[in-house]
Amino acid sequence: MAVATLSYSIPEITKIKRALLSVSDKSGLVPFARRLSELGVELISTGGTRKALTDAGIPVVDVTDITGFPEIMDGRVKTLHPSIHGGLLGVRTLAHHKDSMEEHNIPEIDLVVTNLYPFEDVLKSTSDADALVENIDIGGPAMIRASAKNHAFVTIIIDPSDYDAVIDSIEKGGVSLEARKKYAAKAFARTAAYDAAISGWFAQSLQIETPEYRAFGGSLTEVMRYGENPHQHAGFYKTSSSRPGVATAKQIQGKKLSYNNINDTDAAFELVSEFDAGQTAVVAIIKHANPCGVATGETLFDAYQNALRCDPMSAFGGIIALNRELDGKTAEAIGKLFVEVIIAPSISQEARAALSSKKNVRVLETGGMADPA
Repeated sequence: MAVATLSYSIPEITKIKRALLSVSDKSGLVPFARRLSELGVELISTGGTRKALTDAGIPVVDVTDITGFPEIMDGRVKTLHPSIHGGLLGVRTLAHHKDSMEEHNIPEIDLVVTNLYPFEDVLKSTSDADALVENIDIGGPAMIRASAKNHAFVTIIIDPSDYDAVIDSIEKGGVSLEARKKYAAKAFARTAAYDAAISGWFAQSLQIETPEYRAFGGSLTEVMRYGENPHQHAGFYKTSSSRPGVATAKQIQGKKLSYNNINDTDAAFELVSEFDAGQTAVVAIIKHANPCGVATGETLFDAYQNALRCDPMSAFGGIIALNRELDGKTAEAIGKLFVEVIIAPSISQEARAALSSKKNVRVLETGGMADPA
């Protein structure tokens, strides 16, 4: 198979003279853009982003002035143009690339600041196909991937948390190659996770259990102190799924969850979710991914007592999952045992009060069962 290659020199530091800003999440946009402008950076922008900058009194060039073409099709097409992508993909140290840019009056774009339509957030709030399709970003991922590919010359920023670092680099003379590579890596990971969410939605809505290609992606929620063992590294990543469970639960009290806590709590909650809470109360006690006891009962208290009797010694330091709202009586009983985590669809005020003195016990409220019967 033939492999296409280009040979060119790559600058260690790139100065930022022109930036394209087109963001869905406008957090921190105005102060960031104002500082760019004060540093002499020419700003190009689109649609709502351009309006936000103009309203703030920040000078900005409309992208249509660059492309010579209006935004069309309800904003579906605005940056998908050679005058934009040529400015992103042109290799500045190749003469024939420079010649093409000059011939077609394509401006060099040194910095791209963009984030994507909120497909994942919309997916959490609706199953409406039309709304979801309109929140599939096309121009954003195209610009992100083009800029990240050409990180030799272009800085791509997809996260408002990186704004301050970029400003600091510009103030010191430019963005280093190492930083541009890190931003590019983050950008490619973001578009991969975004596409994973979209493809996952299609597979789920079409009830395709085993698609030919399966993509998984998520965002880092927390860097864990260590992994399964103290010498291992671990991070907790969440997808856009709103399915009740450990990843979407609200932590009422207690220390941060460890890697092993997350694994065992997930196993325990998935187990009790197999049962119909309307038919029977179920409690599972899990330790090191193995059940110490699983039991049903007419009440949650009965189910807990039955589960504990299975192996009360191993239950010490375990994870307890319940398939009904944790009530005060059951919480008081659980409080007599040392446990790491308690997880339930809801936690009553009486139960919260009963457990409040157990400061280190992690109490999680999921808002529902993983797979309600």
